[in-house]
Amino acid sequence: MDFPWIVINGEVRPREEAVVSLFDLEFSYGFGVYENIRVDRGWPYFLTEHSQRLLRSAALIGLAHHFNQEWLETSEAALRAKYPSAATYNLKILLLGGQDADNARLYLLPLAPYFPERRWYREGVNLTSIRYERYLPAAKTLNMLGSYLAYGAARQAGSYDALLIDKEGRAREGTRTNFFVVSGQTIITAPAEAVLAGVTRDKVIEAARELGYQVKDQLVPLAEVFNSDGAFITGTSAKILPVRQIDKQLLPAVPLALRQLMKQFDEYLNSVKTSG
Repeated sequence: MDFPWIVINGEVRPREEAVVSLFDLEFSYGFGVYENIRVDRGWPYFLTEHSQRLLRSAALIGLAHHFNQEWLETSEAALRAKYPSAATYNLKILLLGGQDADNARLYLLPLAPYFPERRWYREGVNLTSIRYERYLPAAKTLNMLGSYLAYGAARQAGSYDALLIDKEGRAREGTRTNFFVVSGQTIITAPAEAVLAGVTRDKVIEAARELGYQVKDQLVPLAEVFNSDGAFITGTSAKILPVRQIDKQLLPAVPLALRQLMKQFDEYLNSVKTSG
């Protein structure tokens, strides 16, 4: 599907106007924040939560602007009205900083989604461990070089994503996913302040608790991950993906409890769209 319309500072504009000057110092230095929202047949999942996180990210890096949540949600509705009601896409919200608040710019860009292969939900995916810690991990900024290189290395190794390992050898997150370890009826994931806590991550934690899981915020050494009952990652497009292998080491087969969690989360997403 083509996406001929975007939004710039609240106005629906042709796609061709989504340009940034090479002389834009703030953009070239990565002074900006962004969000990706899943739009499924015209329904934007968790728009409020994504908008709030965008504004928090901007505050964390001192990006001054005049936009607010109402502006974001009104802009999204105006853009969505330009596309068929059955349209499915990823919506990128990009807030670029300027020398002052008056020069900040807000873009909404619909992009073709990338969905995991169906078999990965059955079989699990591979991850490649890479030593790297993101700067200001709680802010979703344009400072993505380290993550970009880690993701590229993982893809070259045939993996779905990189698993970022900190200097103490503990698993933190993927380059575009959150990471979870399953141990019996306990799910362990990195504390929110140590990673970019995804909106999908938070919703999965809610679903897990409803299923009777205990959820622990804890950094797990990579060596201990291999002694667990399993692992999975979460993301906007991926939802919940089991992990089958990290580097060259296989994890246990996807446990039944995790399959139940995946099923419940899919049902939750459908109920959110239906009730909305």
